[in-house]
Amino acid sequence: MEFVGEHLLPGQLGHFFAILSLVASLTATIAFFKATNTIDLNQKNSWLRLARVSFLAETISVLAIFASLYFIISSHLFEYKYAWQHSSRALQVEYLLSCFWEGQEGSFMLWSFWHCVLGWVLIWRSKKWEAPVMTVVSFMQFCLASMLIGIYFFNTKVGSSPFVLLRNEMKDAPIFSQANYLSFVKDGNGLNALLQNYWMVIHPPILFLGFASTIVPFAYAIAGLWTKDHKGWTRPAIPWAAFSGGILAVGIMMGAAWAYESLTFGGYWAWDPVENASLVPWLVMIAGMHTNLIFKSSGYSLKSTYVFYLLSFMLVLYSTFLTRSGVLGDTSVHAFTDLGMNTQLILFLLVFLVPAFTLYFLRSKEIPTILKEENTYSREFWMFIGALVFFLSGMVIIVTTSLPVFNKILSTKWAVGDDPEGFHNQVQVFVAIILGLLTAITQYLKYKDTPRKYLFKKIMVPTITAVLLSAAISIWGGIDYNKKGIGFLIAIHLAVFAAVYSIVANAGYIWLVMRGRIKAAGASVAHVGFALVLLGILISSSKKSVLSYNTTGMSPLKIGDKESPLENITLVKGVSTDMGKYMVTYKGDTLNQKDRKRYYEINFVKKTDKETFSLYPDIIENNKGSEGVTPNPDAKHYWNRDIFTYLTFLGDPSKIKANDTSSFKNNEVKIGDTLFYSNGIMVLNKVVVNPQNERYNFTASDTALALDISIISKDGNRYNSQPLLKVVNGTVVKVPDTIMAQSLVIQFNQVKNQQKGLLELGVKETSGVLDFVTLKAYEFPFINVLWLGIMVMVVGMVMSIYQRLKTNVKLVSKTEKPVTKSTDKIAQV
Repeated sequence: MEFVGEHLLPGQLGHFFAILSLVASLTATIAFFKATNTIDLNQKNSWLRLARVSFLAETISVLAIFASLYFIISSHLFEYKYAWQHSSRALQVEYLLSCFWEGQEGSFMLWSFWHCVLGWVLIWRSKKWEAPVMTVVSFMQFCLASMLIGIYFFNTKVGSSPFVLLRNEMKDAPIFSQANYLSFVKDGNGLNALLQNYWMVIHPPILFLGFASTIVPFAYAIAGLWTKDHKGWTRPAIPWAAFSGGILAVGIMMGAAWAYESLTFGGYWAWDPVENASLVPWLVMIAGMHTNLIFKSSGYSLKSTYVFYLLSFMLVLYSTFLTRSGVLGDTSVHAFTDLGMNTQLILFLLVFLVPAFTLYFLRSKEIPTILKEENTYSREFWMFIGALVFFLSGMVIIVTTSLPVFNKILSTKWAVGDDPEGFHNQVQVFVAIILGLLTAITQYLKYKDTPRKYLFKKIMVPTITAVLLSAAISIWGGIDYNKKGIGFLIAIHLAVFAAVYSIVANAGYIWLVMRGRIKAAGASVAHVGFALVLLGILISSSKKSVLSYNTTGMSPLKIGDKESPLENITLVKGVSTDMGKYMVTYKGDTLNQKDRKRYYEINFVKKTDKETFSLYPDIIENNKGSEGVTPNPDAKHYWNRDIFTYLTFLGDPSKIKANDTSSFKNNEVKIGDTLFYSNGIMVLNKVVVNPQNERYNFTASDTALALDISIISKDGNRYNSQPLLKVVNGTVVKVPDTIMAQSLVIQFNQVKNQQKGLLELGVKETSGVLDFVTLKAYEFPFINVLWLGIMVMVVGMVMSIYQRLKTNVKLVSKTEKPVTKSTDKIAQV
């Protein structure tokens, strides 16, 4: 059958270049391998030329695959399954790139692209290490290319092609029995609602650059084992490890920023398995970078450096299996679904794991090792302890994250309890304490040995300063987190001291020891940034407070729901409602036709200084077969805090009838009076001073008046309402009450005549369902310290990379001069 309207050429080109990428990367791997093992200089250069040409063909192929798929997606060619599954005509242009990495095939393509970029930098800069290092990179490219071909070998499918046609993947669907089936395929499934955020345009490319960069220290370590040059590889590996650590940190925290702005767990980190899978390789990479520095300066810890660099890359591959095998589908909000590639993913891990560690164990006796133990007053001793803490922290995280894997293999039901976030926090707070102290003190130590008098003299002022500053934060900072008991609270205060100590000590090191030579202080700057991250996490998390405590007594939520009715406030449209520090009003909602999100205007008025602002949390309809809507938060940013809001329940505005009473009808009443409303009567029973019940808990020192009102509907149901007036900072505040079942809002307006007992009662009635929203609001104090810390840490790492590269260039130029002179003499002879 000849199908009408199909555009087959883009897919055919894409598939051709996918095959070419596979062949070119395999050719490059073989050529770089031969160049490494060839002694003859002419043959070596010949193999290198072939390898570079092959890698160029690989690079062109990857770019062509990208271009083909982008054309398919942007042109809305829904005959291709990838375009139909991940995009739609209504999708904004800026989110078309996000369609790439929503699917597994696109993320593999992105990973491969970054290897091409890094490969050319290595070809340009790595000199004698080019051949062995690029052998590893090219073989990795071959493995990634195999993920995209989607070809059957002996009835076994290898990879998953993004260029398959929809009709070939759904052959049994009746629609594809018609030649003009495309006339019925009007639109695609669209991009996942959670991914329609600007962070998801830039976060995945940065994170995958971080993942891709871990192969470079790994490849240098393999090259060192392969060529038996156990010392030479460590120097060029240091700036690459710093680069990988810096980029991974940026990528991880971009993900945290996306979670903060798009997800509704009320924060930036929830110890989600996918978050953990990206964090652990970073922890191990940082451990490896520090042991690498130890070896460069003291000769210790070379074996540890090998192990950490090998494991960091292996953990990236393992996280690839975790997030793409479907094993985390029930435990993570952003794991991929199973594409039936589990066997290939396991082989992907094993094909690197087994040869790498086999080579390591074969060469382990040849690796230089200093048998003498390090001096406990030496920098290398405590740097190694810090690296070990990073490593062990990562192992705790990855083991608990892998419990679904263990359960699947062993048919067990292991878990970390009902509160995995609390478990991780209680473990990692002690890691924060240790790392804060180590990053504070270790730089003041010298390699080999440090005179005690020198150490105590230099560290005394930063120590006293840190004690005073952290004590001030603990005493006046209001850190009183009590959800995990007094022991955890003490640990938080100790961690605050450790973070402050690290900031002060590293800043002091720049001025007291380095005499203000900031250009050479990259490590200290990075440590300051890391300590700011710790401090920001500790303060913003431990001082995070709920603002939206239910003051109205009404809630569509129930005890036991994911969201507690006690911590969510229900706002009726147009009714100003007391929310602690603020009076809050739901003004209305608007549908944005461009991004298809419905924005809800929530107006805030601060009670103390009358500051006014509006927030616009939104919802977007779920797609891809999911029902309901996805809420997205909105936040008001101050220099010292964020007000963070999201919607937890929505009324149905479509059910509100046109004759809805838009304002309160005021009535003069006395105790015992009866008022009529459309569905029954209400009786004012009494006035209560400073009520104390399940809704209110006023004391004798407060000033509040509540009306006790009985409501009896036509069908005989009885309800109780308690609107009240209260005095807050000298201002009278109205707190209305809502009887949702009767669509009534009752408000105590004022005492009109105290002597006559005359009161004014406002009644707002709808003829249908109330237009309301239920809101969750948090206050995050000093969260900007966290974001500032990330920026400072990355700046410090960039400074360190620059300094290392500069040093390496000088060393290379020194070693090349004698060689040049000798060559000239030989030429003369």
